[in-house]
Amino acid sequence: MLVARARDRRRYEPRDTLTSLLLGTGSTVAGALTGGAVFALSLWLYQFRLFDIGWQWYWFVVAFVIDDLAYYWFHRTAHRVRWFWASHVVHHSSQHYNLSTALRQTWTGFFALSFAFRLPLFLIGFPPAMVFFVAGINLIYQFWIHTEVIGRMPRWFEAVMNTPSHHRVHHATNARYLDRNYAGVFIVWDKWFGTFEPERDDEVPRYGIVKDLGSFNLLWAAFHEWIGIARDVWRAPGLANKLRYITAPPGWSHDDSRDTSDKIRAAWMARRQEGTQEGSWKKPISSSSGVDRAERRSPAG
Repeated sequence: MLVARARDRRRYEPRDTLTSLLLGTGSTVAGALTGGAVFALSLWLYQFRLFDIGWQWYWFVVAFVIDDLAYYWFHRTAHRVRWFWASHVVHHSSQHYNLSTALRQTWTGFFALSFAFRLPLFLIGFPPAMVFFVAGINLIYQFWIHTEVIGRMPRWFEAVMNTPSHHRVHHATNARYLDRNYAGVFIVWDKWFGTFEPERDDEVPRYGIVKDLGSFNLLWAAFHEWIGIARDVWRAPGLANKLRYITAPPGWSHDDSRDTSDKIRAAWMARRQEGTQEGSWKKPISSSSGVDRAERRSPAG
């Protein structure tokens, strides 16, 4: 915070930071209340394991890599299925990008069944304690990459590992950057599965979500997307549309009145091919943003 203040004091907004810290505190409490149930489920599944994997050091390495792959698919699904997005959106709702943003975590991960993506590891035969240990290391790794203070890491590191540069792209709402770089630790997953996008010096990331919160209300930040799903399901005509409001990508609507990330990117690419940026989609600036630094430094994406 001291370094960021010396460089650009707008990188931290006190109310935004407080909201992030309170969301992180609530997430810790929620995890403490539900962690026992998840661990009990993992022990139950473990009795049906395919292999007996020991506690040698190299199994920790294998577990870490497989768990990170599982995290990639959880993270990708959390952006592509609205049910999971309703929980994960909390982490993206800040329009600032700093270390406090890393602590801006959901209270409803257990309700959203986010833990389901790790269950195959127990069936393979990795001991639950080992899986939760490497998952903790994965989570700790992701803390430091939430910063604008670090520009680029060495090229070899950027090629393999998730970095602040790669993760800034993930948190950005520029059309070029939307729904990219889902990696937890190893960016190679994005490169292999076609979801990688490098950060560009000529396009400063705009942080937040497509429709920003517009306030620092803690409860609204924690539950706004669940409320949105409930409203859409209630109003939607027909059972099929009601289900789609739960399972379709965020931004889907039965009357095509909203934009998904795919539609936003497709429209942006079409304008690029036409050689014009006029009328391009631009995320609105909410009351929680203050001055939009990207607006002054680069054209809208």
